[in-house]
Amino acid sequence: MTADVLPALSAKVRAAAHPAAETCVCGTDTSVLADRPDGTVVRHGGTVAKAHAAGTDPTELAARLAVAAHPALDGILLPPHGPGAAELDGRPVTFWSYGTPVDRDDPDAAPWEEVAALLARLHRTPYAVLPSGLPPMRGPAKAARAVARLLAAGPHPAAAPVLRAWAVLPAWARDEAPMPDLGTLCHGDLHLGQLVRSGSGDWLLIDIDDLGLGDPAWDLARPAAWFACGLLAPDEWTRFLTAYRRAGGTAVPADSDPWPALDVPARALSVQTAAQAIAKSVAAGRPLDEVETSVIDACDRMAAHPPELAGDYAT
Repeated sequence: MTADVLPALSAKVRAAAHPAAETCVCGTDTSVLADRPDGTVVRHGGTVAKAHAAGTDPTELAARLAVAAHPALDGILLPPHGPGAAELDGRPVTFWSYGTPVDRDDPDAAPWEEVAALLARLHRTPYAVLPSGLPPMRGPAKAARAVARLLAAGPHPAAAPVLRAWAVLPAWARDEAPMPDLGTLCHGDLHLGQLVRSGSGDWLLIDIDDLGLGDPAWDLARPAAWFACGLLAPDEWTRFLTAYRRAGGTAVPADSDPWPALDVPARALSVQTAAQAIAKSVAAGRPLDEVETSVIDACDRMAAHPPELAGDYAT
């Protein structure tokens, strides 16, 4: 189905890039930026079109688009082109300006301070400006889908420690109960690939598919998990956490141990990463690489020690 969508989606993005012309007038090719079941993204010139996953709830997507377009989020989230979504073969399509992504070949230039400051501003968004109907952020749901994908991949010798680490998490982190915190606007799937530099040179957060209300610590969980697994250098983690606190972020205490808040989300992201790694290795018929093995080893260590559960987060 995804391959069938590409020609029509390419035509839509060309039309959006040249609304007053019958044909392309810029002479650029249309490129595919992502092609997955959960989202197909193409670019033509300075315009990007995204075909969201089939089955996307239109009411929830409309609420997320309204957040991205709200003046209160100016300079934090990349705004959409227009207030609503088009339709293509049962999939909603949204349009956006193209932004320059983080350079994967230059990890030393990763904008840790900038993304931390954006997250802090996102988490401080007043509840009163948010549209009605904004759903919970989908972080726990994504983790649960990764575990389901692991189980569907069939038996694997590395799966046992990942599933043990999953089993000791509280129900809300496994998407089996409501989150204890539903008062904060969260991105829901934060990583450096969700950051682009706009035409003005400012960094902005992209991808609203998992945006919603929830525990802001989830947005810090991936870098926290990388740090705990030894994949993110202590200096980079310190820069990120310090910048988040300096910008007034609410996910962790300003001047005390952050781990009671971060422990459960970081464990959940470690399980999600490990589960995805195993499923992908099975699908590709290849062995696990060194980085993937290090995350699975971290899950093995986590399974032996219950998570730090602070206050209501023990539910």
